[in-house]
Amino acid sequence: MEVNGAVSIPDTGNSRFLIVSHQTGGIVDLLRFVVSGNEESADKFLQYSDGGVVEHLQRADDSGRGGGGAVPDHRWIIFVSVIVRKLIAIFGKPMEWFGYILEFILNLLSLNGNFFGLFYNILHGKVVMPQRGSETFISAIGHLDGRINLYKSETLNKEIGEPDFWQKNVQLGIGHRALMDLCMMASKLAYENAKVVQNVVNIHWKMHFVDFYNCWNDFQKEMSTQVFILCDKPKDANLIVISFRGTEPFDADDWITDFDYSWYEIPKLGKVHMGFLEALGLGSRAKASTFHEQLFMNNLKFTKLENDATIAPSESSESSTTFNDSDGQSVSDQSSDSERLTDTGSKKFKLDIPERTAYYVVRSKLKRLLKEHSNAKFVVTGHSLGGALAILFPTVLVLHEEMNVMERLLGIYTHGQPRVGNRQLGRFMEAHLEHPVPKYFRVVYSNDLVPRLPYDNKTFLFKHFGICQYYNSLYIEQNVDEEPNRNYFGLRFLIPLYLNAWWELIRSLAMGHMYGSEYEECWESVLLRALGLFLPGISEHSPVDYVNSIRLGKKTSAQMSSL
Repeated sequence: MEVNGAVSIPDTGNSRFLIVSHQTGGIVDLLRFVVSGNEESADKFLQYSDGGVVEHLQRADDSGRGGGGAVPDHRWIIFVSVIVRKLIAIFGKPMEWFGYILEFILNLLSLNGNFFGLFYNILHGKVVMPQRGSETFISAIGHLDGRINLYKSETLNKEIGEPDFWQKNVQLGIGHRALMDLCMMASKLAYENAKVVQNVVNIHWKMHFVDFYNCWNDFQKEMSTQVFILCDKPKDANLIVISFRGTEPFDADDWITDFDYSWYEIPKLGKVHMGFLEALGLGSRAKASTFHEQLFMNNLKFTKLENDATIAPSESSESSTTFNDSDGQSVSDQSSDSERLTDTGSKKFKLDIPERTAYYVVRSKLKRLLKEHSNAKFVVTGHSLGGALAILFPTVLVLHEEMNVMERLLGIYTHGQPRVGNRQLGRFMEAHLEHPVPKYFRVVYSNDLVPRLPYDNKTFLFKHFGICQYYNSLYIEQNVDEEPNRNYFGLRFLIPLYLNAWWELIRSLAMGHMYGSEYEECWESVLLRALGLFLPGISEHSPVDYVNSIRLGKKTSAQMSSL
């Protein structure tokens, strides 16, 4: 329902939430809660909007299993979630330092021709030092998979411009393989800094880099959400790609978000993962009312600004959002966040939090691009956490009744995406993404841990939706409703899980011989496979297998292997 052209604001009294905090309460409190369901202990790390959190969880658990039994599932799930997040938080700084040093060493080696080249350059005083943030500084993810070029890029660039390309893509159902590869490669590229992204898009892909954004997360109080936008060409574009950065391997906050079970219920929409809403800049659990303010109150204010002005983001890597109603081109602004002011005629105003959050920044830029390129359609993509943001972005567009924008949506392609909400949310979005043809595709590789998070049981009710394109470790693809071993911790999958990790390690040594030099795995990737022998499911989350799945994937009518 709209009021004066804007989305009506629901009553905040109907909004519910559950916050599972790892920052308060001790191990003793957690053990007391697990063993006896002690409410006093539970209150130290659980917060429920209606109070009585233990009774709420117990009712939900009993309704799912008929009451009785040993320790209810929800206690074990909360215990694991809190313990894992506490451990990640403890090692957060060491993880960050280790990642910083590791990336420096990897870049030092690559820039100097690896070990022997570095030794030679040291002897001759010609060592090339890595410069973080430069177009030659590659992330740890980039070193795992050094492939840059697209799959049949010339064919893709040519076919995108054909009048019947979109109709052909729709008829193919799951999509054009070269387009799927573009989405996966863009998801992988999102882990790089802005200069690397721009260089790859413009020079290697022969496309048009639009902008790169560092966006505000009000709960973390930092610019911790990254996203970039590209077009297939600078003028009369036919395709716009929005790519969100995923879980960074040495970022403790990202991993804590993946293992979080907190949710916020949006009236008429459903329960949504609270951490992912925060990553889009749509609220903070520190003050739950901010979710309503960002989703509804600030939407009204921001929509008015959109109608009165044009967003033109900074071209720097620390992209800002600026409004200029007299000039639709990008405006470079190198000033700090506290000093970023914008001219609007003779008036100046300082940007507030909503204008620096991922959802509002990307929405405004997208609307301007769609207006500028009248024939263009857009896709949204991401890997890991980036996949969660990729599906939530259009979800909030629908909530805000941005139907003119949604009509131009070609597809949503996510890779290794965690669950984002409950069944009600899935039904809400399926009504908008399944007709007249499916537009949302979830790519999952083998035993990847992240798509099995957060836990899906009768208490927490986190559910996937959309088409799941599942690839086993032989790169055989099958469309399924849910990936096998949906909660990862199933005992009957334990032995196959470890056997598969051994198989993938052995396979990594022979990929070049099996499929060609393009698929030969580097020593960093092989080392990650070895780590997978101890932590199965982590190595399968690597973008290496997602790129391989799309390029090597083959369908079969035979029974899907457990591998």
